[in-house]
Amino acid sequence: MADPDQKRQLADLEAKIAAAKQGQAPKPRGDEHYSTANLAWRMVIELVSGLGIGFGIGFGLDSVFGTTPFLMLIFTLLGLAAGIKTMMRTAAELGGTNEAAGTAPATREGDRDGD
Repeated sequence: MADPDQKRQLADLEAKIAAAKQGQAPKPRGDEHYSTANLAWRMVIELVSGLGIGFGIGFGLDSVFGTTPFLMLIFTLLGLAAGIKTMMRTAAELGGTNEAAGTAPATREGDRDGD
């Protein structure tokens, strides 16, 4: 049979474990926040999709009008510009600025250079 002293020690240990578990807050889930790699892939996909769409439109218009590489080059460059603009908008969104409204994020008093 088990010693009564061991039963008491086991009960004390279980009480300590229960008290420690009650004081812990659940950890936030890691998949709810974007990691740096996910953000980088998002920006790469935005750039490549802009290039691909511009190339596709240019190639399609070249085949319709018979202007072999001319429109494909123009629309590929326009797609590159659109992809870069989208990447910059994403970077501004992640940085906390809103370029469309022309506002920057609020700064704390200790962050000013003159203080």
